[in-house]
Amino acid sequence: MSSKPMPRQPEMNIGTLGHVDNGKSTLVQALTGVWTAKHSEELKRGITIRIGYADMAIYKCPFCEEPFNYKVSEVCPRHGVETEFVRAVSFIDCPGHHSLMITMLSGAALFDGALFVVDSRQRFPQPQDREHLEAAKIMGVRSLIFVQNKVDLIMRERALQNYEEIKSYVADTPFADSPIIPVSAQHGLGMEPLLYAIEKIMPTPPRDLQKPFQMPVLRSFDVNLPGTLASKLSGGVIGGSIIQGKVRIGDGVEIAPGLPVRENDPKSPYEPIYTTVRSIRAGGRAVEEATSGGLVGIETGIDPSLTKADSMAGNLAGAPGTLPPVWRTLQVSYTLFKRVVGVEGEIEVKQITEKETLVINIYSAVTSCVVSKRSSDMLTLELSKPICANPGDKVTISRRIGAGWRLIGYGNIVQ
Repeated sequence: MSSKPMPRQPEMNIGTLGHVDNGKSTLVQALTGVWTAKHSEELKRGITIRIGYADMAIYKCPFCEEPFNYKVSEVCPRHGVETEFVRAVSFIDCPGHHSLMITMLSGAALFDGALFVVDSRQRFPQPQDREHLEAAKIMGVRSLIFVQNKVDLIMRERALQNYEEIKSYVADTPFADSPIIPVSAQHGLGMEPLLYAIEKIMPTPPRDLQKPFQMPVLRSFDVNLPGTLASKLSGGVIGGSIIQGKVRIGDGVEIAPGLPVRENDPKSPYEPIYTTVRSIRAGGRAVEEATSGGLVGIETGIDPSLTKADSMAGNLAGAPGTLPPVWRTLQVSYTLFKRVVGVEGEIEVKQITEKETLVINIYSAVTSCVVSKRSSDMLTLELSKPICANPGDKVTISRRIGAGWRLIGYGNIVQ
């Protein structure tokens, strides 16, 4: 999260998509000032491994002409006048490497819109570009902007060629009319037209605050430093994006599926966790209440040893007694792609077979499963660990192909 508090809680989530090394994290840093790759292995390898987060406030200058009138500062650097706050948004920065596709899908489930970052030096699409575009379609992303990055490293002719490559590839997709904005994220150039595009095509979705609170858990933490006195310990923290309703300090929270009753037993039943909200952070500041949209962190009364290192990720948090069912066996209506996306060459997607092992994503939950029964449009899946989800929720289906799991299809939970 940004170190500077937002004037208001973030209203929506904007994801980043695109092939590895296209500059997604650099773009988020150019917009927010936050480098989202904080894990030691990310810093060593220079790629995003875990889902990263940052918040951004958008302001409008009354004197700058379009499309240069939107800023990320309270004072316009061009005119030196105060700008008007428009809204705050959260970024979900997803990895682009093919081996981390499943991690990306966990974040994409919460996108309200997306920035598709393209390396303008490379021919479009690169393998993971194709995979990420398919994921965006499956997840129902409607507002998408192509960010033509690294234009400072190419000639004008190559920039125009890359523009035509993008337009041609997406011509028959839901993203045919998506804007294409040239930028240099490394030098912070082109950010104002990009902000203008965000404001014009990514409206804040309507939120139903009357429904019971629900939040897929994307991350979880133990925020206590080593040596902290027992009397000073903070409770376990869960982070995610509220998909419906709102939550206040003091509210009760149920987290499901929760924890296995018997440790180290893969067949153990799970029991939900019941706790209370101790504090809430949204937009870089402490708040009394958080509503749907944007990213939030919630301190609970849970033993922090249970939330360290993202151990609660994949759970669903919500108002006690209102969460959807927990599934160990899942019925899924499904559709397969004709070809495997994200790999070089043309590889046909073969029909799923009984007893085959797959990986599925539902919101932030990821689990392997075995196909116990298959028909032309229906799968019965035996899950390696339970999932809390609603009938009708979207499911993405991945199969091991070569060294990694590849997206081969999608579906919906059938009651």
